[in-house]
Amino acid sequence: MNPDRIARIGREMRAACPGFDAASFTAQVTADLPRLELKARIARTAEGLHQHLPVTGTAALDTLLRSLPATPEDAGADSDFGLYIYAPHSAYVAAHHLHPDHLDRSFAALAALTPYFSAEDAVRTFLTTYPRQTLAVAATWAAASDHRVRRLASEALRPHLPWSVGAGLPVDTALPLLDMLYTDSSRFVTTSVANHLRDIARTLPDLVLATLTRWRADGRATDAELAFITREAFKARLKDGWAPAYTLTGYDPQAAVSVSSLRLTHTEFRLGDGLAFEADLTASSDTPVHVMYVLTRTDPGTLAGEKVGHLTRATVKAGAPLHLAKTHPLRSTGTAALAPGSYHLALQVNGRRHPPAPFRIASRPA
Repeated sequence: MNPDRIARIGREMRAACPGFDAASFTAQVTADLPRLELKARIARTAEGLHQHLPVTGTAALDTLLRSLPATPEDAGADSDFGLYIYAPHSAYVAAHHLHPDHLDRSFAALAALTPYFSAEDAVRTFLTTYPRQTLAVAATWAAASDHRVRRLASEALRPHLPWSVGAGLPVDTALPLLDMLYTDSSRFVTTSVANHLRDIARTLPDLVLATLTRWRADGRATDAELAFITREAFKARLKDGWAPAYTLTGYDPQAAVSVSSLRLTHTEFRLGDGLAFEADLTASSDTPVHVMYVLTRTDPGTLAGEKVGHLTRATVKAGAPLHLAKTHPLRSTGTAALAPGSYHLALQVNGRRHPPAPFRIASRPA
């Protein structure tokens, strides 16, 4: 959301409504834009639309929709998620079109907007204000011809939707919709189904296990797509070593796999180095394995935060060691900070942790 894109919104609005003052809109929205984070920029732009539209109510919604290019592709979208330039449009609907007398028009506007930019965050406002009506319209979205609208039915109702307000509903509320969507032909849709299940699995993993088991028995989804949904749904539980998740994904937590000691290139590293390690797995019969590695800080008095990374899914052949090798970059990420100190590294095979190898990380010289 930069000045050029906001100016483009102004031009598109003026083309749909000659009374829209595009120059004033652009000047107002961009006045102190650099100091704002993304969501604040979206909200600022949405408010600018509200203040500069010369019409209100459903006429304003109609104007907003007329301002859109003929198709998302004409707008320049190169993915199903759409373009951030259209995030303010659905934010405007959520902020200024919650009136109960034309909820149907507002819902229709969100469905029309979501191919241009996914509208789940805007739907949350309706979900918390009008839960019954929003759940009802989500059921119609789940049967829509446009896969991006079908995806909205799952994504907008996720129990823990990132960067959005809580739903305030039981975490299993949308399971009937997921029953409709898990066989969808679009990976954009089934990825949302998997993410939705992962949210439910935070607190009700057994329910997710039962749901996935039921879907397998139904035989309506392809093995490959159901395997994908299962892995994604249990991503966090697999990292935790939860045995039922491994069993359902085809890996025996009690498999007789021997794991060699981890071999590190050295035991003293600096922030920014690569932590190179190797190990070998052996088994007396062909054995599928899902291998992760776990980085844990061990300094006394510090939180023992863990970084769990995927290493491989493979089969250990009888009498033929499976050689494992990886170099993990020792740097902070957006989700995990890395500080100097003492650590250990362990392998996790089919959910079982194996003896760790210790090492230290020091700061880089100034």
